[in-house]
Amino acid sequence: MPNPIKSLMTRMHEPVYQSRLRELVRRIVPELGEGDRVLDVGCGNGVLGAAILSDPGCPAGVVVEGLERVPRGGEPILVHAYPEAEQGSGVPFDENAYDVVIVADVLHHEPASDQLLAECARVAGRLLIIKDHQIKGFLAQSRISLIDWAANAPYGVPCLYRYNTPGEWLKVAEKLGMGKRVWLTTMQLYPAGVNMLFGRSLQFFAVLEHETSVEAPKA
Repeated sequence: MPNPIKSLMTRMHEPVYQSRLRELVRRIVPELGEGDRVLDVGCGNGVLGAAILSDPGCPAGVVVEGLERVPRGGEPILVHAYPEAEQGSGVPFDENAYDVVIVADVLHHEPASDQLLAECARVAGRLLIIKDHQIKGFLAQSRISLIDWAANAPYGVPCLYRYNTPGEWLKVAEKLGMGKRVWLTTMQLYPAGVNMLFGRSLQFFAVLEHETSVEAPKA
């Protein structure tokens, strides 16, 4: 029998999720080049990768694949398994195996987030794209925790309720030794009313690059 509470939360979350998906695609597609191989780490159902590929602005020849602990089956992109028992050995790809690596709203669920980011940077030949939350503003921790729970509880995804401050995100880039190609500390990620409470300065987005000569960050 369907769980009515889960069904209700899923229906309420759908417009928020679709708005988030559109904004991520809008931000990510311009960073891609022709023939790029892209890896979406913690890709879930693979919808982000499929949306990138179907966007009219997506360059020719782009391939998006996913990496997930337990692939769900039926994803619209190729998803590689990354069993938990094997994670101590690192992401199962060679250095620079992909041109672009995406890690979107995954790090705050990952106990060993620093290790995962280092592995993503190793596998990314050109760009590492990060989307996550940040603690910034009035009651930020409480507001992020609430939307984190609401977005993940219906699907049984555990929440650690651990998020970086803006200063900690800066240290992440420094630790990885990558340049800041795009650095956003506010996002219009959700529909207007929801964005007022749970978007804007609670959201973080960055495109980091390995190039030695780095352009000024885009606003």
